Amino acid sequence: MIITAIVKKELLQLRRDPRLIALIIVMPLVLLILFGVALKLEPSNVKMAFVDEDQSIFSNQIKTSLWSDGYFDLYDVSSKQQIIEEIRSGRAKAGLYIGSDFSSLLTENQQPHIVFFTDGTMPSLTTAMKYNSASATDENVTSNMYFSDADADNVVIAQEPFIMDTEILFNPDEKETWFFLPGVIGVLIMQIALILTGITVVREREKNTLEQLLVTPMSKTSFIIGKLLPYVFIGLLDFYFILGVGWSLFDLPQPSSHLLLFLLSFIYVAVMISLGLLISLVSKTQQQAMFIAIFIIVPSILLSGFIFPLEAIPDSVRFLCYGIPFTYFVEIIRGLLIKQTLFVDLLPAYAALTGFVIVFVTGSIYKFRQTL
Repeated sequence: MIITAIVKKELLQLRRDPRLIALIIVMPLVLLILFGVALKLEPSNVKMAFVDEDQSIFSNQIKTSLWSDGYFDLYDVSSKQQIIEEIRSGRAKAGLYIGSDFSSLLTENQQPHIVFFTDGTMPSLTTAMKYNSASATDENVTSNMYFSDADADNVVIAQEPFIMDTEILFNPDEKETWFFLPGVIGVLIMQIALILTGITVVREREKNTLEQLLVTPMSKTSFIIGKLLPYVFIGLLDFYFILGVGWSLFDLPQPSSHLLLFLLSFIYVAVMISLGLLISLVSKTQQQAMFIAIFIIVPSILLSGFIFPLEAIPDSVRFLCYGIPFTYFVEIIRGLLIKQTLFVDLLPAYAALTGFVIVFVTGSIYKFRQTL
């Protein structure tokens, strides 16, 4: 009887919280549909920077084969160094360089070399790109690239008319830890920030201490900033503690700029703390706050490029990825630690994170005033 009474009490309590019931039903449904549509392991239209200094019918066959295969989306650049810079900046994931002597060496059966560049930041994508680059050396491409002189003595024709060398950039050993750990830091900070601040105002409301704070001579903006600052400081300490452990135990590479790394940590922590505070303000109970935090954390992990490449996500839903702050964190921290990306190339991502801070803090102030 006692157990039955407690069960009835819990069910009645749930029924009095329609927001929580909606979250329990709607959140799994939305996530199931979203991930079913968005999550793909095999990307398509991977950007490839292409340099063809030979400009011959033979080099054009290689280019046509890669393009017609549908996996790579080719565009021309001016030099081999620019291929590397395109990959460093993130505008391309792969590159192909064909030298000016390709056709002349080919006609002399001297096996010219071409170079296939690939971004080693994401090892699983690197493997897929190497596999799909094989279309450049397919028999349909190479079958008419053999030359022989019937009158010449002892003509030896190589088994392959040309050789494609693969050069893995930025993570040549394809270390999985270099790929995962920078993003893991962001996930941990996200969890800590959203859990710490997601219940802060709710807790004040449930303990009936919010009214006592409001009678003090301070503005609503001061209240919001005062709530944010201590957690931003805690978040920064956590960021560098986790990163320090990564440097010590897993030999993570040093950033191209410690100043840019600090700027990233400060802005990202500010984004997560302000988002957590906004969650706390729109939630009536701690359970609601926790459900909303989970609803944000799970898509952030799966749709940010942290695990699955953004190139694999269909265009129809990819725009959602750019509404997730963690997407920009992943781009910046991998750029700083692994690819030594220039600040000018990371500036749009920094600007996006700064915009999130402004939106979330402004939303928190507005929601707090509206609630009052």
